[in-house]
Amino acid sequence: MDKDTLTAWALANGWQMIAGCLSLTKPSAPKEAIVRMQLKATVVTVEVKKPAGKWEKAASQPYGKLVADEETGMPRGLGFEVIPGFTMLMRDNRDRQVFAKMTGG
Repeated sequence: MDKDTLTAWALANGWQMIAGCLSLTKPSAPKEAIVRMQLKATVVTVEVKKPAGKWEKAASQPYGKLVADEETGMPRGLGFEVIPGFTMLMRDNRDRQVFAKMTGG
């Protein structure tokens, strides 16, 4: 996967741009990022915000090592497939975006 493919996948799956990073938010605080994906020149870094407010790196991979899942399109190699919390958080964010469009919000 390259940067553009990864960005397109993320935006279609509930991620949004916050402060220049693809981000997921808490359902109770939709303006505050709690997971972010930094797309650097050669690597992708996934960071999780700790309760104290500090960002901690959860995964990092070069673009060349990321492969889209054949069924879901989800990138393999960043931990999304093994940590169920990421999948649920992406679903919550995507659902909130869809419902906001339906209600005009």
